[in-house]
Amino acid sequence: MTDTDAQNPPDLPEEHFDSVYGLQVVDASPKSVTAVVPVGPKVQQPFGIVHGGVYCSIAESLASIGTWLGVRDEGMIAMGVSNQTSFLRPISSGEIHASASPCHTGRSTWVWDVEMRDDEGRLCAVSRMTIAVRPIPNS
Repeated sequence: MTDTDAQNPPDLPEEHFDSVYGLQVVDASPKSVTAVVPVGPKVQQPFGIVHGGVYCSIAESLASIGTWLGVRDEGMIAMGVSNQTSFLRPISSGEIHASASPCHTGRSTWVWDVEMRDDEGRLCAVSRMTIAVRPIPNS
């Protein structure tokens, strides 16, 4: 697979962490990953806005999926190493619209920028994710 090959979102097991908070991958490739998350009580903190951990989880998932799509044919896997997320504006309803793109695609690490917006397109959170690229462990 080349970096420009678009991929359908990867098939994830029905029960996985991303299903807990409702991540819906819309499109995924090694160059770009987009997703939405419905906003409701399960992703909100007690004051009715999206919990910061949800933004961090979205960023790590999108960056990991995109990296994995870029390295899987080489027998490699992707795993988060660093997550720096800044919260700019709260979201209390609608959907979180997330988009991720790599700014570095190296042999052992990929670095991604992730933007999360509200339904009006306003930037609400940004993340810089570093993803490790490692061989698939022996089972």
